[in-house]
Amino acid sequence: MQPSKQQVALVTGASKGIGRGIALGLAEAGWSVMLTYGGDQAGAEATAAAVRERGQECEIVQADVGDSAHVQRMFAAHLDRWGRLDLLVNNAGMQTWAPLLEMPEEDFDRTIRTNLKGTFLCTQAAGRIMQPERSGCIVNIGSGANRVPFPQLAGYCASKGGIQQLTVVSAVELGPLGIRVNCVAPGAIEIERTRLEAPDYADTWSRETPLRRVGQVQDVAQAVVYLASDAASFVSGQTLYVDGGLFAQGRWPYDIPA
Repeated sequence: MQPSKQQVALVTGASKGIGRGIALGLAEAGWSVMLTYGGDQAGAEATAAAVRERGQECEIVQADVGDSAHVQRMFAAHLDRWGRLDLLVNNAGMQTWAPLLEMPEEDFDRTIRTNLKGTFLCTQAAGRIMQPERSGCIVNIGSGANRVPFPQLAGYCASKGGIQQLTVVSAVELGPLGIRVNCVAPGAIEIERTRLEAPDYADTWSRETPLRRVGQVQDVAQAVVYLASDAASFVSGQTLYVDGGLFAQGRWPYDIPA
C-alpha cells in the first residue's frame, strides 16, 4: 500500500536479516528510510543501496541504541535530513547463549541494554518528535520469546517479554497524542544468523510450524508495512505474531496429518 504522501521511517539494526527486509519492504511501499547499524557498515551500505534501487531515498547512521547520546545523535541526523518522522521500527537486537546458571552477568546486561533499553530510548525520542504532529507509528520487533521460553536465552526472553509490555504501556500513554505503538513477533525466520545456528534450521522448524514452512524476511516486512499503513489506523497496543502458527500451539504428543 503506497502512503498517501511521502513518508519517512527510521529502522534500527538494518544492516542485515530482518532489519534489512523491513527496510526493503518499506521502500517497496513508497517510504524513505533512515537505517541505523551497530558495527556492520558494509551491510548497512548494501541495504541502503538496495533501498535506493527501489526508487526511495535512504541514509545510514551508526548508533548504539543502548546509549542515549547515540540515540539523540541518530534522531538529530534523521531530522536534519527529512525534518519529520512518521515511523520508527525498533529492530536492533542481540542474543547471548548460555544456561541460566552459567550466564555471565555482563552478557545478560548487554542483551537487556540493546534490546529493551534500546527500544525504550528510541521510543522516547521518537515520541517526543511525533508529539507536536499528533501522529506517528512505532513498531517494535519482538519474538516468539514474548510468550514461549527459549532455553539458554534467559536474557533474550526477558528483553523480548519486556518489549511486549513496553509496547502496551507506550500505546496507552502515547495514544492520546495520536501515536500508535504495536509489536511484531516473528517465529522461525530463515536469515543468516539462524542458518548459522543450525544447518538444518529450515527443515527442523518447518516440521514444528503448522504452516509447514519457516518464515522469510518478507513475511515480517509485510506485517510492519501493514501496521504502519492507514489500513491499521485503529490498531494500537497489539502484538502480531508472524510465525505460521508456531507459538499458537501447545505441546501435543501425536502427529497431525499434513
